[in-house]
Amino acid sequence: MERGGPRMGTPAAARRAEQPEGGRWRLRWGDLGRALLALAGGTCGVLLASWLLPGFAVANTWQAVVVALLLLVAGLVLRPFLVWAAVLTGWVGAVLLGFFGQALLLWLALAAALGEEAGFFTTLVASWIIAAVSTLVAWVATAGTDDAVTSQLLGRAHRSPQRVPDPEIPGIVFIQADGVPFPVLDWGVRAGTLPTLTRWVRGGSHKMVEWRPALPATTPASQLGILHGTIDGVPAFRWVDRELGRTLVANQPGDAAVIERKHSNGRGLLADDGVSVSNLFTGDAPTALATMSAVGRSQETRQTREMISTFLARPNGWARSLSRSISEIARERFQSSQARRRDVRPRVHRGWSFTLERAAINGVLRDLNTTLVGEAMLQGKRSIYVDFVDYDTVAHHVGLMQPEALSALEGIDAVLGHLERLSAVTPRPYHLVVLSDHGQSQGEIFEDRYGEGLAELVARLSDARVHSAYDNAEGTGALTSMVGGAGDPETVMGRAMSRASARLAEHAETLASGTSARPAAEEHAFEVFGSGNLGLIYVAGAGQRLRLDELVDRFPALVPGLAAHPGIGFVVVDTAEHGPVVLGAEGEHHLREGVVTGIDPLRGFGPEAPEFVLRAASMPEAPDIYVNSLVDDFGEVAAFEGLVGCHGGLGGWQDRAMLVWPAELPPPPEMITGADALHRVLVGWLEHLGHRRDL
Repeated sequence: MERGGPRMGTPAAARRAEQPEGGRWRLRWGDLGRALLALAGGTCGVLLASWLLPGFAVANTWQAVVVALLLLVAGLVLRPFLVWAAVLTGWVGAVLLGFFGQALLLWLALAAALGEEAGFFTTLVASWIIAAVSTLVAWVATAGTDDAVTSQLLGRAHRSPQRVPDPEIPGIVFIQADGVPFPVLDWGVRAGTLPTLTRWVRGGSHKMVEWRPALPATTPASQLGILHGTIDGVPAFRWVDRELGRTLVANQPGDAAVIERKHSNGRGLLADDGVSVSNLFTGDAPTALATMSAVGRSQETRQTREMISTFLARPNGWARSLSRSISEIARERFQSSQARRRDVRPRVHRGWSFTLERAAINGVLRDLNTTLVGEAMLQGKRSIYVDFVDYDTVAHHVGLMQPEALSALEGIDAVLGHLERLSAVTPRPYHLVVLSDHGQSQGEIFEDRYGEGLAELVARLSDARVHSAYDNAEGTGALTSMVGGAGDPETVMGRAMSRASARLAEHAETLASGTSARPAAEEHAFEVFGSGNLGLIYVAGAGQRLRLDELVDRFPALVPGLAAHPGIGFVVVDTAEHGPVVLGAEGEHHLREGVVTGIDPLRGFGPEAPEFVLRAASMPEAPDIYVNSLVDDFGEVAAFEGLVGCHGGLGGWQDRAMLVWPAELPPPPEMITGADALHRVLVGWLEHLGHRRDL
């Protein structure tokens, strides 16, 4: 291993020598150590449960050791059968396995050791006490490191190493730290609060650079560009597809599949033996796990379900993740009350829906994603791309630099350390590349600043009914894809879970789009969507994009009123004479000719703003009116969604993404502009390592 980073490029002969011939199982000292540690933790848990629970009693310490030993043996023998049963029944079986599997094993161990049966409830509570104590003992024994997720993977890799036909070709794991702006990464590395990334960058094994996502700075556009090499056809997080005659929402499984079919050419980033984990799109990966556009793949869903069930079956897996989720709930309720007490600004309401979302994403989902990536590495897959939404989700609700958001980023940094350790025992060497799909900006939301939301403003200026949708559901989408990815269409229960996933998606979209600014008796004239501080206004039923003169004829006060509003930085409309034109309160910018009259509305939005806006406004999917909020003297914006941290438009740090790459790979251009350009850089690295020769 090179100083400061993962093992890179170990010669093939040396790597084969590290593996036992024929992949035979062998006992290692580490296995014995882990077994003794598990026995010690189980014994302590049995003793504590015996002390706490009246109906659960062991006579002495020796009897507690016997119960713990039998519990370990029962787990080794019976857990594979429990996993098999869970695989057949989908998420319901996996969750039941997580909650009750350990209790069943404990009941059998008690019957064998003591010849008596405890009550169901007592056994269930005792099993959770034992699992929690075992996790705590393992955590203390490893000096407080957070290695429970990878310890089982490491042990299995040592016992039964896999082989690949081309171990001399290094693989790449692309870890997307969703929504992390380059300045936040830079600050974390300078301050040392991200230990793994700091060690890599300061040690010289990795370099970091800023890159610039194009407008819109949002996950669907950026991931489509990174994974499939195109940023066309995605004007925001949700939009009206005039060709299909309906609204597309990128984090809905059916819509994500439609978007990918339109833009995939079969040569995506992961087309060569790649694995997609928890993304919106597959990148043409042969294996897609918990990926939104591939929820319907039955073969991959079975593989996902098997991996998830194996993870949930381990007492230190499910118990650890659930306990951490409960801890996240307690932390969130305390921190949100502290934010109110201290009057932290900007601030939004942080209710129970966000509390549970944060707990699931920072608890169970992070561990599941790490497990899925680790499994793919142990199988020797050539390329893996995973999206961790931890920081993005939390920063949306608390701000970019608040302790809650930085703690989520530190959790992703810890995952990098786990994957680095795991790369030492994989059948091929791996490079770890860390990137964000976009940055984030923050500020007080538009409605709080000005007393009305964008939909209400449009309704007032046009005197027409408006249907609006500007709630963010990126984090919910990650959970939806994980639930949907575990349904088996060949089973009744699997079909039920698929329907549950669809209902979750429908519920999220209902919450996001169930508002109107005029009485329901009148048919709405506008569809208004918010994507961060970027607003999209469609004239309902138009069928084609309306130009400025048509808009003025039908709604005379609308465009002038939007352009003159103090909270709006600029408005983009199409014209017959000049094409897309940017309008502001004191000037206009003709994008194709580059002619500015008065004060440039794009002043203060960056040197790339004219190019970015022209490209976005020229797409057939572009709305009749694009609206971008102001950027104030603090560099803050006003989101049309109810979020403190946002992305989608221009202004602030949302178009300042980050990339951390191994120093031994060819350096990227001085400034990468656009996710499609980043795609070409990543593909170049794969080709440099010997990938994609057979595509």
